[in-house]
Amino acid sequence: MEKNPSSAGRDFPVSPNRAAGLLVDEELDEIESQSPGGLTSRQIVDVFTARGIRFSEATLRKYVQLGLLPRSIRVGRKGKHRGSCGIYPAEVVRRVNQVRAMMAADLTIEDIQQSFARFKEDIARVEKGVRELIAGFEREAKGPRIDPDRRAAIEAEIVAAKQAAGELVRRITGVEATLSARGGAKVAGTAVGGGSDLF
Repeated sequence: MEKNPSSAGRDFPVSPNRAAGLLVDEELDEIESQSPGGLTSRQIVDVFTARGIRFSEATLRKYVQLGLLPRSIRVGRKGKHRGSCGIYPAEVVRRVNQVRAMMAADLTIEDIQQSFARFKEDIARVEKGVRELIAGFEREAKGPRIDPDRRAAIEAEIVAAKQAAGELVRRITGVEATLSARGGAKVAGTAVGGGSDLF
């Protein structure tokens, strides 16, 4: 199978997704796992351009203005007088990929905006509720009522619950994205946001 030479040191198969200017799922998974703290706008653009896919900061800003992507969060840089920079969650790369896939499928911007709005509030409520529940567990586990001999086991269970909760949010977000795609067809890289920035 033909390999893509411009994958920043990695060989990924050239697929129909790549031919359409899209990242493949393996790349999206790797980017998310390597960038748990998020990415700057320049890094997001570099993800695509390093793989031979045209994408610019102006397009990224337009997607944000249209409500297709979340706004960045200002994060201070370490060191005196270093200022701050805007950081996007790593899942934004997956969302950009999905927007590009939907545009390639001839959906209008209005169609894409509507598809991202479906079930969004319900998913946000689930995510918020799970986050609050886990935070309550963590507070309780650190409290004086918990036997110190049992604390480590309880904290390990909480970590496992966090991971399961993150996976649940990613899955339901992916289901929502698949349902939102035209005709319910799965679009490459549809698990958009949610989950990993939960905890």
